[in-house]
Amino acid sequence: MSQTGSGRFKRIVWPMAIAQTLLWAGAFYLFPALLGAWEQEFGWSKQALTGAFTIALLLSAVVAPAVGRAIDRGLSLAVHPTAAVLAALALAALAMVNELWQFYLAWAVLGVFMGGALYEPCFAIITLYMGSRARQAITLVTLLAGFAGTIAFPTAHALMSTFGWRGVMLAFAAAIALVAAPLLFYAVSQAQTENPAPPEPPAPNTGKQVATGVRPVLLLLGLAFAAIAFNHGSLIAHLLTLLAERGVGTEVAVLGVAMIGPMQVTGRLAMIALERYLAPVAVALAAFAALMLASLALYGVGPSGASGHASSGGTPMLLVAFVLFQGAGFGVLSILRPTLIAELLGRRRFGTIAGFLAVPFLTAFALAPSLAGMIWARAGYDAVIAGAGGTALIGFIALALAAKRRQA
Repeated sequence: MSQTGSGRFKRIVWPMAIAQTLLWAGAFYLFPALLGAWEQEFGWSKQALTGAFTIALLLSAVVAPAVGRAIDRGLSLAVHPTAAVLAALALAALAMVNELWQFYLAWAVLGVFMGGALYEPCFAIITLYMGSRARQAITLVTLLAGFAGTIAFPTAHALMSTFGWRGVMLAFAAAIALVAAPLLFYAVSQAQTENPAPPEPPAPNTGKQVATGVRPVLLLLGLAFAAIAFNHGSLIAHLLTLLAERGVGTEVAVLGVAMIGPMQVTGRLAMIALERYLAPVAVALAAFAALMLASLALYGVGPSGASGHASSGGTPMLLVAFVLFQGAGFGVLSILRPTLIAELLGRRRFGTIAGFLAVPFLTAFALAPSLAGMIWARAGYDAVIAGAGGTALIGFIALALAAKRRQA
């Protein structure tokens, strides 16, 4: 595949980055930003409200393989921008709900279109059309989109005082429909016309090797990707209450949670600096190791031992270590997934394979908070932390085995 020139790179990547930032702000981070407003107006419990969001994430996983197949068939221009427009319409519909069933239905519809509008199809399109610069392109997209939460929370807060939460929903719907969707249409059309994908070349992953070689790698990668999602989702969803239980002050805990996002960006910047020197699998294994170290550090933050109260001296440094390792580790792994697929399985039928591997990742991410809550109810937060660290170890082993099998 030919190299993408600097001008072409900018015309494809920067519009996608801006569009993904708006999409993540409106379709994902707007939920936690408005959760309190919905609870206050309707009186619905947090469990009932978050159930709708879980369904949305699960449905985005269900449609991911079909979206990947459509991208492989050359339908990127029809799928990706259209999904963004329909996601905007679903957000607008959410502004009209008054009953819980309407709330669930609107989030279910939004979840379907999230599967065609967010990172998974974006990464698949970039990998198909950007050639050797795909990893750099994906990194730049996620660097900018990493600030989606920073945009969503203060913007929602500022608009809510004047327009209410319904006005906030309509404002983000308009931003997605009028800005994000046209940018995606422009970016994908540029990718397809200026750097079209070549015909599929002969590849070793055909015939018997599909069963004996590629399929175990595919399953191991799926396990590794699920481990990434469960590790991060289980900890982040419970982090404020976990830290409060371990005696960490509210202001310190909120600051720690807020710094995980910037640490993700920091990890991605470090990866940009080192990517020419290290293979993607090596970087990913190091990131899994960082997640394990993060769990060890968190376990030592204000341990709830026999005394039942937080420890003193080591807690601040251990919390800093957790934020650094967790943020950087997840930040690197979340954008290395498409690169690992291309590295270990090739670009042949990339959209289909990436869509298939999105299912365990998105499903684990959707279920992680609830599963972690069940673990907490039975064994406490020490067990949640141990489970997250153990999951990171499983992911490390699965990826190492996948790389070994691919080299065999």
